[in-house]
Amino acid sequence: MILALSHISKAFLEKPVLTDITFHLEKGEKAAIVGANGAGKTTLLRIILGELEPDSGTVTRARDLTIGYLAQKQNVSSQNTIRAELLSVKAPLIAMEQQLSDYEQQMASARGESLDALMEKYNLLQDRFRNLGGYGYRGEVNGVLTGLGFSGEEADQQISTLSGGQKTRVALGKLLLEHPDLIILDEPTNHLDIASTGWLESFLLSYRGSVLVVSHDRYFLDRIVSKVIELENTRCTVFPGNYTAYADAKKKLRDSQMHAYLNNQAEIRHQEEVIEKLRRFNREKSIRRAESREKMLQKMTIVEKPAGPGGEMRLSLKPCIASGRDVLHVENLAMSFGSNHLFSGISFDIHRGEHVALIGDNGTGKTTLLKILNGILTPDEGLIRTGVNVHVGYYDQEHHVLHDDNTVFEEIADAHPDMTNTEIRNLLASFLFTGEDVFKQIRSLSGGEKGRVSLAKLMLSEANFLMLDEPTNHLDIVSKEVLENALNSYEGTVLCVSHDRYFINHTASRILSLTHEVILDYPGYVDQPAPACYFGCYDHYLEKSGQIGNALLAGAGVLADREQDSNSAASSGISVPEEPASGSRDWKARKEEQARQRKRENDLKKCEDKISTLEERNSAIEQEMALPENCTDLEKLNALTKEKAANDESLAALYDQWETLSMAEDE
Repeated sequence: MILALSHISKAFLEKPVLTDITFHLEKGEKAAIVGANGAGKTTLLRIILGELEPDSGTVTRARDLTIGYLAQKQNVSSQNTIRAELLSVKAPLIAMEQQLSDYEQQMASARGESLDALMEKYNLLQDRFRNLGGYGYRGEVNGVLTGLGFSGEEADQQISTLSGGQKTRVALGKLLLEHPDLIILDEPTNHLDIASTGWLESFLLSYRGSVLVVSHDRYFLDRIVSKVIELENTRCTVFPGNYTAYADAKKKLRDSQMHAYLNNQAEIRHQEEVIEKLRRFNREKSIRRAESREKMLQKMTIVEKPAGPGGEMRLSLKPCIASGRDVLHVENLAMSFGSNHLFSGISFDIHRGEHVALIGDNGTGKTTLLKILNGILTPDEGLIRTGVNVHVGYYDQEHHVLHDDNTVFEEIADAHPDMTNTEIRNLLASFLFTGEDVFKQIRSLSGGEKGRVSLAKLMLSEANFLMLDEPTNHLDIVSKEVLENALNSYEGTVLCVSHDRYFINHTASRILSLTHEVILDYPGYVDQPAPACYFGCYDHYLEKSGQIGNALLAGAGVLADREQDSNSAASSGISVPEEPASGSRDWKARKEEQARQRKRENDLKKCEDKISTLEERNSAIEQEMALPENCTDLEKLNALTKEKAANDESLAALYDQWETLSMAEDE
């Protein structure tokens, strides 16, 4: 055990933020801290790091534990280039490398005992240099640079010229190169594209140290963690497994708690009705019975209503009218900014009811393409045509559709003057704006709050074609799930730019990948109707993207065979892989392991059900044998005895089977 928190509590201005927090982290374990925005996740991290003292409780760290921490925002101030900044982590190795070089120069002119002494020093230092990874550190630094999306030219940029997101990536690279015993990451994927996030996942999966991560990226958590620590209503609950296992267990727990609460309330109402009826009889005996029931009711344990997620927004998207079958036609679109050529020859069609995800690395032009489709930017060339009765609703990740000088209330009132004050307040309350919050100016809102205002306007637009640019940015997990459910029940058409793979996996029926300046089209499970086709589309894309025979859309033609793919790819500057990409292999391996895991779980469940059935039957047999009328019925007693003996024999075998299956499950 490298880290243990015991009964940690913290309050600010007498408002509890953390209450009785207890959990531990083993060596090599990878765990996630999840919770709604404002649940206390960052406060908990600061307590773990020793930056903040808890009001009560203790934090125990292993002796000589080294911790690397990546905060959400980094202020990396340096005159170094990106490469030099990452190499600075390896300063001890660089110094040893220089010393070895000095020894080599001295040995070239040394003789006799002086040479022997130098060779001894050289060999000792060389062994130490090799053991510390000295001969591979430059390759390691280059691997981190490439993995985090810094190409050769970008790696030589000065730190002072970088954006906030790029500086965060530099800080992440330095942290990973330090190899601490415990890595603590606060929203590490916020500034990473899909490719860089996939690289980070691979790095952390093979990392021998421990990892504690705060993230809203559910796909990332599914791949990385084996334990989820949930913060809710100031308290914590620990769930084994990845995010999906946590979500399933959480749903079952909530359902169970709600079931118990409803049963308890039903019993209370029943007793109150009986008491009222007894009192209405107005007889001495019935009054005594009513008083007796009242005493029993007072002693009854009251089950509290389970607390829902702290503030859950309500979103319902409905198109005003149905559009024509052809919603959007794009032909030979091209766009450049000066010498920066983004794409050319972009062609695709979107039809009514499709939920299309547009993906690609940072800087490929996804947001630019969406702005062109909305008429905000003018392309260099190409044709864009919308279909009949198409009404577009646009969600802009930069929220330019909002007016900074308006209050939240005015933003809705100006766009929909027919709504009453009460209707506007009710709408804003469903998006978690209550009380004085509705009078905040748009310019003063956080990114997540602006996102909720934009979603509220989108809901009122009644558009039948939604264009969404990173709609899950700044949303907590609960709000993301609300948006997913709303989109899955939406009968219109969707084109969404997103790097949230879990979101894509649960809302898209088709993926357009903007890569190497062209569009690659990956249909989802086309044989499945909505909403079934919205589940697993990204996993399907991972599989197909690694196969040579994928359809490559170039202009209006679809290239089907591998020779055509290769020729077109060569002319477009795209390299066609000779074998499935690692993403595809990883996906297949995960699916095979998940299938084996499901079989083990099913076998264990069936075994437990059989044991439960036989044990219940044995209990019933014992009760039957104890009945007075059966005590003298020798024939029936004999039959019951034989049945119980057979059950006991079956149970013995089932117990052995259960033990074997349980051991396999634990492994």
